[in-house]
Amino acid sequence: MKLVSAAKLRRSQSAIEGMRPYHKKLNEIFALSLSGSDLTGNTFVAPRELKRVVVIAMASDTGLCGVFNSNIVRLARETIDRYVAEGAVVEVMPIGRKMADAVKKMGVAVIEQQIPPLQAPYYRQLSSIASELMGRFYRGEIDRVELVYTQFRSASKLLPLAEPMLPIDLPQAKENVAESVNSFILEPGKAELLSSLLPKVVSLHLYTAFLDSSASEHSARMIAMQAATDNAQDLISELTLEYNKGRQQAITNEILDIVAGSNS
Repeated sequence: MKLVSAAKLRRSQSAIEGMRPYHKKLNEIFALSLSGSDLTGNTFVAPRELKRVVVIAMASDTGLCGVFNSNIVRLARETIDRYVAEGAVVEVMPIGRKMADAVKKMGVAVIEQQIPPLQAPYYRQLSSIASELMGRFYRGEIDRVELVYTQFRSASKLLPLAEPMLPIDLPQAKENVAESVNSFILEPGKAELLSSLLPKVVSLHLYTAFLDSSASEHSARMIAMQAATDNAQDLISELTLEYNKGRQQAITNEILDIVAGSNS
């Protein structure tokens, strides 16, 4: 299982590391397009009073991956409890069988959706889910969409995160490009550019979270299987030592019996 997870981790890690520069640059372009604009009238950027919240929580379908599932389930529960304490109605879109089983025990509304597994995220299908959520957000049916997933930093560093998908949380790049926005001419225009960028930014945010969670799952399982192998080897060594001690003691007793018989 360690070898299989290591092979899958290499593919997942390559996918997420290749996606991050594109994701970062797309956010910078989006932030640049919004620079100098009045954000109070932008439906997908301006904050709202929280009445209905959708939480997208990602875990795995199977176990044997250490604390990967327990950590993200605990964070999802804390996030849901926080919004419930604020008086919001929470709907949960669980991804992965482990998360679905945990959400059932929480007693919250579940959004039934045909969602691809973490092992095989399809951008087109995730883009359709993101578009549906954007439509609900635009119509005022929900006031916030929160992503709960595990971010892949390295093979040994996995970070459970809860961050907003809607309304869009503008990156820090907006502050860096705010002063230089006047040096750009937007063609065909800011409104047309934003209408094209907005669904891409939201869909890519969801897709990147899937890739992060997938790489994190394989990394956690690889580490857990290595730990299990090490523990098994330690146990074998301890039992072998105990066996040798017992065997040596039995040989010693037999020699003592022979000597005692000879003397008598």
